[in-house]
Amino acid sequence: MSDPQQTAAAAPAPKQSNGKRRRLMTLIVLVIIIAAVAYGLYYFLVARFHETTDDAYVNGNVVQITPQVVGTVISVNADDTQTVKVGDPLVVLDPADSKVSLDQAEANLAQTVRQVRTFFVNNNQYEAQIALRKSDLQRAQDDLRRRMTVAQTGAVSQEEISHARDAVRGAQASLDAAEQELASNRSLTANTTIADHPNVLAAAAKVRDSYINYARNTLPAPVTGYVAKRSVQVGQRVSPGNPLMAIVPLNAVWVDANFKEVQLKHMRIGQPVELTADLYGSGVVFHGKVIGFSAGTGSAFSLLPAQNATGNWIKVVQRLPVRIELDPKELQQHPLRIGLSMNVDVTIKNEEGGQLGQAQNTVYQTNVFDKYGAEADQEIARIIQQNAGTGTGSQSTSPAGGRGAKSASAAKLM
Repeated sequence: MSDPQQTAAAAPAPKQSNGKRRRLMTLIVLVIIIAAVAYGLYYFLVARFHETTDDAYVNGNVVQITPQVVGTVISVNADDTQTVKVGDPLVVLDPADSKVSLDQAEANLAQTVRQVRTFFVNNNQYEAQIALRKSDLQRAQDDLRRRMTVAQTGAVSQEEISHARDAVRGAQASLDAAEQELASNRSLTANTTIADHPNVLAAAAKVRDSYINYARNTLPAPVTGYVAKRSVQVGQRVSPGNPLMAIVPLNAVWVDANFKEVQLKHMRIGQPVELTADLYGSGVVFHGKVIGFSAGTGSAFSLLPAQNATGNWIKVVQRLPVRIELDPKELQQHPLRIGLSMNVDVTIKNEEGGQLGQAQNTVYQTNVFDKYGAEADQEIARIIQQNAGTGTGSQSTSPAGGRGAKSASAAKLM
């Protein structure tokens, strides 16, 4: 009698279990629906306006230091990881050969200036000769006139008159010759000065060339940055174009972010970018903007580009490098190095900017080599003034005066 009662008492248990399972399933479905709605709202309000990638790396200028003349290295003044400032002498070559060429060119210029100076002095000499010949001609003409006056009286023979005429013709010929010499010499000095004379300019050009070659024995830093890839050694014989070291200016680095081609549809120049570096972690956020797109994908510019026309072609999603400019102030606070990994997030909500046609041109330049020409001009002016005989203190135009001026310039270059 007790078994049927126990069975009847245990019968409601499955109903309670089914009710709990139904409530649990309902709760799970509601959570999924809420999550889907939240993700949908997040996507339509936020996520669809962002394109991200972790295939991004810091890039920058690597300024190669290469010699412009042949020489033997006698000094290396910088090493890897060191900081150098613009104009600092990095490598010095043996200047012995170029010093000899410079001395020869300067001596040739000095000699040329003295020769041209003689041309101008000869003008005065020929003018004095003309005045003398005119005086001789005038005296010969007066003698002939007096003899002709008394010729009818018989006091002067015909032979003497004939000699007087010959003297006049000789004096006239001497005058004509002197005038031709003056004209010939003036053709060498017309419309010019000693400093502007073609012979002096040609000799000065040789001095300038020799001086610049002499100055190029010192290789200055064209930019401020960090030394990298130093390969030059003392005693090494180098030629123009040989890479000796590199300078990396870390204050002007950028990021090359390689986005998939499907991510570039709404990306434009000028769109804001947020970046994080693996070096500093997510706690340090860099801000920048898109400044340009590469003209081709990485595979197109690779050493061995893909041959997509072959029969074993496999489609691969391509990536296009996008250049991102960083905030210089943030770079100063948290320096980056070339090659570091970055995480990039581009906000593509504003599509007013352009793409390839709107990219800005960037100019890189240095003026560390301009002083060579100015110093050469100063040396040329000193030599010309010293040998042209204009003024008494001709050496005062050079800071050190005379030969010491060149020595001072040479010491500064070294």
